[in-house]
Amino acid sequence: MTRFSFSNSVPCLLAGLLTVFTGGCERKAAAPGAGGARPPAEVSVTKVKSERIELTREFPGRINPVREAQVRARATGILQKRLFEEGSNVKEGDVLFQIDPAPLKVILDGAKASLAKAEASLKDSKANVARYENLVKINAISRQVYDQAVATLGQDEAEVLTSKAAVETAELNLGYTKVEAPLTGRIGKALVTEGALVSATEATQLANIRQLDPIYFDFTQSSTDVLRLKRELASGSLESAGQGGAKVSLILEDGTEYPHPGKLLFTDVSVDPTTGMITLRAEFPNPDDSLLPGMFARARIVEGVNSNALTIPLRTVTHGAGGIASVLVVNGENKVEHRVIEVARTVDQKAVVSKGLKAGESVIVEGSQKAPPGSAVKMVPFNPDATTNAPAESK
Repeated sequence: MTRFSFSNSVPCLLAGLLTVFTGGCERKAAAPGAGGARPPAEVSVTKVKSERIELTREFPGRINPVREAQVRARATGILQKRLFEEGSNVKEGDVLFQIDPAPLKVILDGAKASLAKAEASLKDSKANVARYENLVKINAISRQVYDQAVATLGQDEAEVLTSKAAVETAELNLGYTKVEAPLTGRIGKALVTEGALVSATEATQLANIRQLDPIYFDFTQSSTDVLRLKRELASGSLESAGQGGAKVSLILEDGTEYPHPGKLLFTDVSVDPTTGMITLRAEFPNPDDSLLPGMFARARIVEGVNSNALTIPLRTVTHGAGGIASVLVVNGENKVEHRVIEVARTVDQKAVVSKGLKAGESVIVEGSQKAPPGSAVKMVPFNPDATTNAPAESK
């Protein structure tokens, strides 16, 4: 009879269990798709483009009328009538107010009477001089009498001129009782009501007229910006936006773009020493009077054209400490690389890169959270339409 030894069987049992466990691990390691290494993450990328873009800049400013006139009284009297509709368009020469003409008509009649009297005296003086001229030749009168007649004639001629001037002045003042529009434009509210006494000496203000079509937009630009633009144009890095000045469009307070383009009229010849700014003025057509004086807006100026601008989507750029801009680039080995760049400006949700990238390089748009620098990735082209139309992820 064979005796069973427990002490000899324990090592054999342990060895069998170790063999089973090792074999199971080897089979698990050899399972399909588990190759021992994590597959590369998939990221969507876009290429750095070299394209022709317009370089624009926006400046805040105010709408101002091309011409503005304060309608004031040039005759003294009682205001009888207002002959316009407040807020309407008026033409140059339209009668706006009627001042009581009666007192000034009386003054005109008196001036005409004085003129008639002076002309009668002048006629008599001329006759005396003509008669005395023949008498003095034959010594029928003294030379003194003749000289006095000539002097009287001169005084009467001067009196006639004075009276004529008085008549003309009275006629002008009477004409001023009809207050006319000095220019074509839109008139505001009446500042004086009927029955009020207006004064020519105090130049009582009656209304305001502003010419609104065309209309001005005044804004400022720093002298450093002007110098930078001139340097870029001179070096050839920028092309001129067109002969005769830069293009100007207007962005209204609600963010909409004004439908009529404008033109830059002038740059001020001096720099404000307190602010370092240069005043600029643009002119816009305003056929429907939608632009009103005092409105706030922003002028968008096309400063030039960059024919070889390197652009990437603005969403790919991140900013770190100190505002340093950077992007994630997939290099030739399909590995992620952190790249510091310089952004010259942004145009229509694009970043214009001046340093750090080359045309054709791949920049990560989506998937950067699973692709740290140095990791291998699988690139797929970025599809903005798919991103826009994709359903929201459930949380």
